[in-house]
Amino acid sequence: MTSWLKAGLIGALILIVLNLIGLVPVLGCITGILGLVAYVGAGVMAAAWTPPPRTAGKGAGQGALAALIAGLGGGIVSLVIGVVRAAGGGAAQAISQIPPQALQQLQDAGIPADFLLGGVGATIIGSVCCLTGVVIAAALGAIGGAIYAATKPNS
Repeated sequence: MTSWLKAGLIGALILIVLNLIGLVPVLGCITGILGLVAYVGAGVMAAAWTPPPRTAGKGAGQGALAALIAGLGGGIVSLVIGVVRAAGGGAAQAISQIPPQALQQLQDAGIPADFLLGGVGATIIGSVCCLTGVVIAAALGAIGGAIYAATKPNS
């Protein structure tokens, strides 16, 4: 198993656990920040497991691939959690927090609020967030891997 795949799978496991811990309302803010740290950590792990001599470019590539795998794993679990929460009544709570004027604008545009905040809306919004998260993950993993490889090229 390649170093980036191994680091990516470990990172995905960490992100899955963070997603589950994030279901506790107070801990959601903390787990979001820890998720960003996990992306960097996956990149560092991939670069650390790359055989010496390491270059910053090689470390960045390995780190980006590892964080990409981690981001996909964590993003898919987050998407599933969001859809399940929306289907389980989370939409009603979200609709109650939207100003009546905004709901009226949605209805005037022909878009029912239940559509946006139900399972379909959660799937669409979650997919966009997952893809955005994967891009951010790859960038942070590349940064972590490049920094590690540049500072420890032969150890």
